[in-house]
Amino acid sequence: MPHLLYLLAACNLVIGTGAFSLAGILQPVAQSLQVSVGAAGQSMTVYAIASALLAPMLLMGTGRWQRRSALQLALVLFAGGLLLCAWAPDLQTLLLGRVLMGVGAVFTPIAASIAVAIVEPALRGKALSVTFLGMSLSYVIGLPLGAWLGLRFGWRVPTLAIAICALLMLALVSLRMPRRVDAPGATFSGLGEVLRQGEVLRSLGLTLLYFSAIFTVFSYSGPVLLALNPMSPEQLSLTLMLFGVAGVTGTLSGGWANDRFGAMRTLRCQLAVLSLMMLLVPLTAGSYLAMLAVFMAWGTAGFGMMAPTQARLAGVSMRQAPVLFSLNTSMLYFGTALGAALGGAASASLGFARLSWVGLGFALLGGLTFWGGARK
Repeated sequence: MPHLLYLLAACNLVIGTGAFSLAGILQPVAQSLQVSVGAAGQSMTVYAIASALLAPMLLMGTGRWQRRSALQLALVLFAGGLLLCAWAPDLQTLLLGRVLMGVGAVFTPIAASIAVAIVEPALRGKALSVTFLGMSLSYVIGLPLGAWLGLRFGWRVPTLAIAICALLMLALVSLRMPRRVDAPGATFSGLGEVLRQGEVLRSLGLTLLYFSAIFTVFSYSGPVLLALNPMSPEQLSLTLMLFGVAGVTGTLSGGWANDRFGAMRTLRCQLAVLSLMMLLVPLTAGSYLAMLAVFMAWGTAGFGMMAPTQARLAGVSMRQAPVLFSLNTSMLYFGTALGAALGGAASASLGFARLSWVGLGFALLGGLTFWGGARK
């Protein structure tokens, strides 16, 4: 694999950590800003909406830029948003910072388009899995470390630390990435024709639904785990780290399975496992080992769907890959926003322990997107 992919993966590690680190420390955020946990959870929703609506606009606006310049702008916005969040005296300022971070998350679809452009078609799944490995590693390293730091020293400490890391990634991209990379920028040309293809619409619909399912629970991962089995801050951090290990396993195995079995077979299997695990989550209350096993299987299946979904879209139109990846990322974040919003609303009546049953409905609907699609 080209060395550039590992730099992109490192940047995605920082972006994933910044995007989701608040999920494990919503309670101290809520206490600090004097709002409810549900209200604090809307910081996840705002980030997701900004990523879904504003990031594609920035992608189009920088379509004729050199890819390095576009990545630099994305990292500047992301780091600036983190610094604003670390300073935020109230919820409104925190949400504004999360909006800036969401726009900066345009880095991820740009990185994905570079990944598939610099390798041969047979290696696209592996290239995407390496690039998204950083995102999965954020659940192993960033999320549990951020939760531990936030619970011990206050939530502003990990937020500021991630901002510094984002600035470091900006320096590395500026120094290490070639000025010219043979990867297409986003363009509207021919997009309407591509979007009329059923395979594209089914792929985007699947992303929307399975991320809605995942983030109904994941946006409130700390409160959910504590509702199922009370834990110390150290045990919670360890649990989140192990869940992240499952995400890494899923990302790598998803890329391998895509290249070995094809995108559709891989996605069908992963969605079936995801649905079963979401059904079982509330039944693990009182048993830490059962809860851990279910969450790890869930993480492996859920986060393993990213690479084959992207490869499926690239197979439709390589020329339109940057835009398709951006639209897919928009669906990802719309799903994140929808899941976080419904999870926050449902937690008041169902409790955090049963949130996965709300997400299960989205996972089952995702299965309908396979009807009439390709078989491989």
